[in-house]
Amino acid sequence: MSDKPVFDRPSADPSEQEEGTRLRPRFDDAGLVTAVVTDHASGELLMVAHMNEQALEATLSTGVAHYWSRSRNALWKKGETSGALQSVREVRVDCDQDAVWLKVAVAKREDTCHTSRTSCFYRLVADDGQNLTFGDRRNQPAAS
Repeated sequence: MSDKPVFDRPSADPSEQEEGTRLRPRFDDAGLVTAVVTDHASGELLMVAHMNEQALEATLSTGVAHYWSRSRNALWKKGETSGALQSVREVRVDCDQDAVWLKVAVAKREDTCHTSRTSCFYRLVADDGQNLTFGDRRNQPAAS
């Protein structure tokens, strides 16, 4: 395997980084970029995760979403054990290339979240006048 980096390094020239035509991910000090993941058909926000260079490269080369698990400190092929594989339909980067947006099709949509929901964003924050609570719980897990 080559020691050559897969991606071009970020440019010190903001114009090149923000307007250029080369993918130059700006990984943070921990070597990660934020990944926002939505359903390619509905646009629903499914999850937010992180990618290191290896995860981004695996995602782009295989067409299946890979992430970096900060809790396990390991590469994570989303859905490998649950069957909820994420087939990547489109990849975008933000203006300064420190975040990616994946539009995916999920093989087993009810298991996108590890809580057996279609989205990790199932709680709506509400203020009952005394406390901040979760007023609306969408996408309840399937009955076991």
